[in-house]
Amino acid sequence: MRLLLALSLFLSFSIEAQQRFITVASTTSTEQSGLFRHLLPLFEKKTGIQVRVVALGTGQSLDMGKRGDADVVLVHAKLLEEKFVAEGYGVRRFEVMYNDFVLVGPKSDPAKVAGSKDIVAALQKVRAAQAPFASRGDKSGTHFAELDLWTAAGIDIAKAKGPWYRDTGSGMGPTLNTASGMNAYALTDRGTWLSFKNRGELTVVVEGDRRLFNQYGIILVNPAKHPSVKKELGQAFIDWVVSPEGQRAISDYKIGGERLFVPNAGGVKCGAIVG
Repeated sequence: MRLLLALSLFLSFSIEAQQRFITVASTTSTEQSGLFRHLLPLFEKKTGIQVRVVALGTGQSLDMGKRGDADVVLVHAKLLEEKFVAEGYGVRRFEVMYNDFVLVGPKSDPAKVAGSKDIVAALQKVRAAQAPFASRGDKSGTHFAELDLWTAAGIDIAKAKGPWYRDTGSGMGPTLNTASGMNAYALTDRGTWLSFKNRGELTVVVEGDRRLFNQYGIILVNPAKHPSVKKELGQAFIDWVVSPEGQRAISDYKIGGERLFVPNAGGVKCGAIVG
């Protein structure tokens, strides 16, 4: 009898331990930049909570949250995030960090945009030159940002696209691989670019425009809509990410001495985009 009781207790503890994990739906940029590989061991060591990341575009990540297939979403499309919360799918949005987008392109620079800080003028030149351009085309935060910039440039890209414009329908890393193979221009977040190795002839040609600001937010999926959401564990992850300890960990993540993300959980918008 005692043996059965001991075995029962052991199994219950084992099951409880196995269940101490959360699913985070996030962007390919946070995963492919290596940020999660830096952050998650620190969080797991402190709390014992494992984090399973599903890396998708922002739109797909939010859809995953809407279905209740994730406990937390960490994405970068503020208007869509606010709508997600307003419609009751998320509890509350917290700002976490930011970096910026950059336009990369071949060193030969057929559109003659290198050195510009005006992304709108640069896209107008790319379109006029019919220079090869690789787009994610996947309803990600980066894709939405790109579409907004084409609109700001006065270009209806749905009508203007032709053989020069390639929709990859994939994440940032594969899209950069496509751009490298085509010697094409592409919009990318700086974090993924810094960690990207297969650059070929690609280099940063446009950066520094304030319109390239790229804010990330984190949201607990609403357990009132989806009772399966691990509310306490998910909130523990959010609390850690926005805490001084989590924010320091984000700030400490660098590649080649360059910081990939700037923490701003307090909502502070710094003058410099990336330091």
